[in-house]
Amino acid sequence: MIEVPVETRAHTQFVPLNTLLQQIVREHGPENGVLHVHIPHTTAGITINENADPDVVSDITETLARLIPWDKGYAHDEGNSAAHLKASLMGFSVTLPVENRKLRLGTWQGVYFCEFDGPRHRKIWVTPLPA
Repeated sequence: MIEVPVETRAHTQFVPLNTLLQQIVREHGPENGVLHVHIPHTTAGITINENADPDVVSDITETLARLIPWDKGYAHDEGNSAAHLKASLMGFSVTLPVENRKLRLGTWQGVYFCEFDGPRHRKIWVTPLPA
């Protein structure tokens, strides 16, 4: 397993990971297999979505803000319940196919670290697995 630090600079931020993950595949393999990516935090998540038009990320963050407002009067008393809920909706891991030391993503797909309680020092756990 490879631990990668991620620094977020905003309360809500989607950090693109394609370049970082492709570098890990090139340096640590496998030739063919999968790359498992896990987020070990409860107020951050991971998702795959379009990476060509930045309006898609804006639409996602704005929709999540409307669906899960920050100040809804949640029972959890740390004041960050909205972040927990948003992270749960995104999920905490993805498994990506690797072929010939390249991530196999769709033409417009991007992998994003999703910060919902930042800015923070975060980490990602990446595990390359052979076929």
